[in-house]
Amino acid sequence: MVSIADVAARAGVSPTTVSHALSGKRKVSDTVRERVLAAMAELGYVPSRTAQNLAIGRTRILGLVVPDISNSFFAELANGVERAAMDKGYNVILCTTGFDHARELLYLEMVRSRAVDGVIYAAGSTPSTSELSRVLGDVPLVLVDEEIPGARASAFVSDNAEGGRLVARYLLGLGHRRAVVLAGNEDLASSRQRVDGFTEAWTAGGGELPLTAMGGFTDEGGHTAVEPYLESLRRGDLTAVFAANDLMALGVLDALHAAEVDCPTEVSVVGFDDIAPARYTRPRLTTVRQEVAALGAAAATALMEALDSTGGKSHARHVLPVKLVVRESAGPARSMPNVPWKE
Repeated sequence: MVSIADVAARAGVSPTTVSHALSGKRKVSDTVRERVLAAMAELGYVPSRTAQNLAIGRTRILGLVVPDISNSFFAELANGVERAAMDKGYNVILCTTGFDHARELLYLEMVRSRAVDGVIYAAGSTPSTSELSRVLGDVPLVLVDEEIPGARASAFVSDNAEGGRLVARYLLGLGHRRAVVLAGNEDLASSRQRVDGFTEAWTAGGGELPLTAMGGFTDEGGHTAVEPYLESLRRGDLTAVFAANDLMALGVLDALHAAEVDCPTEVSVVGFDDIAPARYTRPRLTTVRQEVAALGAAAATALMEALDSTGGKSHARHVLPVKLVVRESAGPARSMPNVPWKE
């Protein structure tokens, strides 16, 4: 097997010079580099990517930490990250945390111990800045999908508040005035922003202050969270449900079907994310589309650019637009009975 020492001997230089010629870490003359390349060609030497990376103190591996890869939102996010990374010669290590705070910190620490160049973090909980500093040290970090207050990192997020406003205005336009909102996790900025955006536009447009329940960003959570409101939905005291992600909305549709409450003639349901299953439910789900793959690609690109830059670190907030996708799960509000507002 041809070694770097063999190349050095053939080129008449030291092995260290060969390493410098390959890595570009230190300048060598064009003449020396040409001799090294000629010796490599003559001997059939192929440099080890691992050895090259170690020589320049890089692994060309990015860590991606997400809450739930079974959710197609995060699968699409990971796909966007991986495609952007591969285009630049990077690989990606994926960790799934299950929305568990302790597990997230453990995985962040594990990712750091595997000597990745940087981390892309889609938080499923909200760690403190001191916790992030402890587990990551000086490993470069980019946040995606979720923001963490005080974190010294760039963040790539969708316009969650505007998405909530789009849903509220659409339902108001269909005549709805009484709704229940299913939030994901009150500690997560994305959930708060979606609920706040909806509530702001809803009340400004004449809607009653909406009821709010926690659904945990899962289909089971959505099913469970809407159950206490099924009778009010059946009676028409409530006519619409806004779920802060599509999985919860799918759980709502399942609960309505089990209770024999028709969607959309009796109750309208709107989600958020536009995951693939939203297009195949019956009725097909009206929802807010995030450009998920673009979100992941933008976060990965920013991290790689920061790694390749010799300048100072940028900690900017980047907000990607969202779009309301109208399908079949929301329709005109049925006439509401003249009864006092109740849960």
